[in-house]
Formats: sequence, structure tokens, C-alpha cells
Amino acid sequence: MKNRAKTLLASIGAIARLGLVALAVIGGGGLALKLNGGSPPEETKRIPPALHDVAVTSGTQSLVLAGGCFWGVQGAFQHVAGVVSATAGYAGGSAATATYEMTETGQTAHAEAVEIVFDPTQITYGQLLQIFFSVVHDPTQVDQQGPDVGKQYRSAIFPLNDEQAKVASDYIAQLGQEGAFSRPIHTSTEVGKTFYRAEAYHQDYVYNNPSQPYVYVYEQPKIEALKRLFPAQYRERPALVADQAG
Repeated sequence: MKNRAKTLLASIGAIARLGLVALAVIGGGGLALKLNGGSPPEETKRIPPALHDVAVTSGTQSLVLAGGCFWGVQGAFQHVAGVVSATAGYAGGSAATATYEMTETGQTAHAEAVEIVFDPTQITYGQLLQIFFSVVHDPTQVDQQGPDVGKQYRSAIFPLNDEQAKVASDYIAQLGQEGAFSRPIHTSTEVGKTFYRAEAYHQDYVYNNPSQPYVYVYEQPKIEALKRLFPAQYRERPALVADQAG
């Protein structure tokens, strides 16, 4: 397993000595690597809600999202009221390559993804997409989030049906037309893909490792931004995978 903490610290030290990197403060008080001369991360902000949404039904609904390292995506959505569970995993590729070691090669078509099960009477599909684009990741980056680079870290929505696909595509178009971001959105909608659950050691990672350098710098700020920008949707106690198993 790649140790993201060691990778982060080694990269900062090595690149900084070459004068190629700057530390940029982003929303929520976190830090992000910015290559000198490159594009800075988008400011974390609450973007407009979707004009159209998936119909509310009885029972739970699910969606699958990818926005960089699945630790932070999972960690943020676990704090959203109405979310029943958020599970780290892989989507976009085949069952045979749905492992951390193979996905990290960037050659499998998989993205690190999170399956979110939610109660639509408490929070809707469209509202979850609003949170996803506002505080969970930067949708203007191409195959990258923070220090993580590669197709496995792309911004993607994996619709589970035609209605989800339509709402997702319409929302991306809406945000583009409204100029919600200073750069174009590069979030793909990838239909017909299966979600595969990640290894046990990746589940609840942010909750279990709050002081790990990578988590502290890149993932915890997403939770703080959620609390600040979406106070009505924030809950203190996360919906942990460990609790579901129990």
C-alpha cells in the first residue's frame, strides 16, 4: 500500500528544494500543493443547487461518486445528515482489477470511488451533488486532486439509472452556464459501471486516522468546509462502515 503521508511529505520536501512548489491555503483552512505557474485550486464555496432533482421515493437511494482519494470523499459524506452509509471502493473498471494495488497503477479504468446510500426524504440526490461540487473536491482539475495524480483520481459520477444520469448531466451543464467555477468543469458521467468495495483498511480511514499528515492536510478540511457551508446538512457523528457491520 502506498503510504500517502510519506509520499506527501517527501514530495513537499523534494519539490520545494527545487523551487517548483508553493503551499496554497484553500477553503476550510487546509493546504494544497500548487505548482508554480500552474492553476491554483478552486476556492471552496457553496455553489448553486441543482435546478432538477431525482424524484423522492420511499426507502433508500444510492449514488456513486469519485473525486480524488476516496478517504476524503467517504469522510465528508459520512458527516452528511440523511446519509445511511458511505463505502470506499472502485468504479469504472472490471472486477478483476478492483484492488488498491492495481487501481493505483492508473491503468485499470477504475477511479477511487464512494458508494453513498441515503434517505431521500432527508437529503436528495441533487443536494448530495451540490455538496460534492462545493466542498468534497475540485471538479475543474483533470485527473488530479491535491497531490494525487492519475486517472484513478478523476472527477466522475457513476449514475445508477437514466434519471440519475440526466440530473447529473443537467447539473454539470447548469454550473457551466452559470459560471460557478472560474475554469471549465471536467467531471465525467460514466454510466453502466459497477461499484466494487475497497479493502477493509481503507474504510473509515479519516475517522480512524485524524492526525495522519495526509488526512490532516487534505481530508479534514473537507469536513470543516461541509460544517461551515452546509450547517443544516452537517452532523457531528459520522455514519461509519464499522457501525454498519456491527
